Amino acid sequence: MFRNSLIAASLAVFAGTAAYAKVDKVSEVAVTADLTAIKNEQAAAYWATLADDLENAIVARLVDRIAEDGAKITVDLREVELASSFERAISADDAVLVGQVNVSDQTDNSNFDAYEMTVSLGNATLISADGTSVVFVSLDTPEAYQSLINAFADNVVKKLE
Repeated sequence: MFRNSLIAASLAVFAGTAAYAKVDKVSEVAVTADLTAIKNEQAAAYWATLADDLENAIVARLVDRIAEDGAKITVDLREVELASSFERAISADDAVLVGQVNVSDQTDNSNFDAYEMTVSLGNATLISADGTSVVFVSLDTPEAYQSLINAFADNVVKKLE
């Protein structure tokens, strides 16, 4: 059984504004991915619940910060990367999630952030129940999928702090 915790070695690349939005409360999280744009049927099936899974993972990390008048977080995942990541995933280093993250404060227009985030499975390590590090060699496992989601969600929340 695997724990859903990642070692800090997860690779996250941020490009965008130099200053982070200061976010105390969040009112909405929305994640989108146009899976109809993925022509590879296996890739589309593999990523079928990605938007909902990532949205739920981010919300779960923010549960104590949810409020009606908080900031809005939107994530638009790049479908091209989803398809090509699945198709070329010869090794775990090839498996990536890439998305545009926008944070907007509903009460203060000057408090915003926008950046592109890339998370690679090759640098995400999972720890098994016995404490052994698990290194993924392929994308084709539920643990690999969950590790990508966890790494992305962790890094979105980290940028809010």
